[in-house]
Amino acid sequence: MNQILIIILIALAFVALGIGVAVGYAIHRSLSRKRLSDAESQAQRIIDDAKARAAAAAKEAELQLKDRQLQVQVEVEREAKERQREVDNWEKRLNLKEENLERKISLLDEKEIEVTGREKIVVVREAALDQQEKKYKALVDEWQVRLERVAAMTQDEAKQQLMHAMETEAKHEAARKIREIEEAARHTADNQAKKIISLAIQRYAGEYVSERTVSVVSLPNDDMKGRIIGREGRNIRALEAVTGVDFIVDDTPETVVLSAHNPVRREIARISLERLITDGRIHPGRIEEIVAKVSAEVEADIVQTGEQATFDVGVHGIHPELVKLIGRLKYRTSYAQNILQHSKEVAFLSGIIAAELGQDVKLAKRAGLLHDIGKAVDHEVEGSHAVIGMDLARKFGETEDIIRAIGAHHEEVKPESVIDVIVQAADALSGARPGARREMLETYVKRLEDLERIAAGFDGVEMCYAIQAGREIRIIVQADKIDDDQTVMLSRDIARKVEAELSYPGQIKVVCIREHRAVDFAK
Repeated sequence: MNQILIIILIALAFVALGIGVAVGYAIHRSLSRKRLSDAESQAQRIIDDAKARAAAAAKEAELQLKDRQLQVQVEVEREAKERQREVDNWEKRLNLKEENLERKISLLDEKEIEVTGREKIVVVREAALDQQEKKYKALVDEWQVRLERVAAMTQDEAKQQLMHAMETEAKHEAARKIREIEEAARHTADNQAKKIISLAIQRYAGEYVSERTVSVVSLPNDDMKGRIIGREGRNIRALEAVTGVDFIVDDTPETVVLSAHNPVRREIARISLERLITDGRIHPGRIEEIVAKVSAEVEADIVQTGEQATFDVGVHGIHPELVKLIGRLKYRTSYAQNILQHSKEVAFLSGIIAAELGQDVKLAKRAGLLHDIGKAVDHEVEGSHAVIGMDLARKFGETEDIIRAIGAHHEEVKPESVIDVIVQAADALSGARPGARREMLETYVKRLEDLERIAAGFDGVEMCYAIQAGREIRIIVQADKIDDDQTVMLSRDIARKVEAELSYPGQIKVVCIREHRAVDFAK
């Protein structure tokens, strides 16, 4: 019984399973058909959308194309109008040119007719002139033959002889005039000039010893060199960095050489090194302290020196910056002559000469003291010291008389007043007096040799000697070859050649001597 129930239940289960499978298959088939239908409808929609978009894009492209065509058309029309305007302008210009050409052609036709008439007149005149020229040439040839026969020389020989005679006469006349002018000027001015210059030199007695900036420091012993150099060179590097000066420590016993273009820095370095050697404590910190202290002392000394110079000369009211620059001249030299001492000399000499000539003494002293102020900064600023001095004087409120005198003492500007000439003369006196300046022996000897070489190179010079330390050259000429007038011209020619070929301080006097000796013997 139970087995039958089980079989029935199993059969029922299989029947239910088959029904479920059939129902599931039916449902799956229905869903598949629905999905297919949905996909087909969706694909149709996509196709329709694509067609609509394509149609819209086509319409938009068509609209853009029409807009572009319209723009191109407008641009073409605008360019066409511009081209038309240009063509119209060119037509107007061509019409004007054509009218001008027509007028010119008509004028040329008229001128051609006029020229043709003139040519006919010229041809007639040329024919007449040819006949006259032939007659004139015949007469000249005839007279030339007669003159050559009478004078017994050709035409070229007569021209050369005439030109030589005229040239000789002109040279003699020029030399005679030059000698007369020089003698007259010397007669009126020589005595007075000698009086004034000698009086100025006698009344001022300056120091004759030239000063030079010291650039060598002596050491107590050679062990001090090692202390100056320091460990791994730190002390000497600190000295060079703080002072801006090169310290040369070489094999020279007990000596250190200081090298720098700036004399003030070199002086600061020298004093600082001497104090460090005396103190004995040499290290970077102490070096900076000593150099700073010495720099302040030197700057104060520069100002004090400038003030003392203005007080000594008797010039007041100078700008403080100019006073400081005057003090810096203490550390400047020219041919081993101290510039500050030279400026004071020029101031005194200018005052003395101005007093003798009845000029403004204070103005002359002021110009003399400031005439070389440009040398205080001439290596720091481009230009000659006279031009730099003019700029400094103008900057710090000096008058135009002082400014012009500064520039005129080396003729950077043309002298216009008596004060300008006085400062020139005082400057030459201070630099040219014996012992004021020194030169190297080689330079001195070479200048003497060059002077004698230049003088000996002229025709008619028999002997020449450079004297007065090269400030004068005396030339003895051959009396049979050169006369008195030619001697004057020779001295001027030699002086001009010396000026062109040599460089020298002051001036050089050229003296030509001509004498004629008649010798006989009594027997």
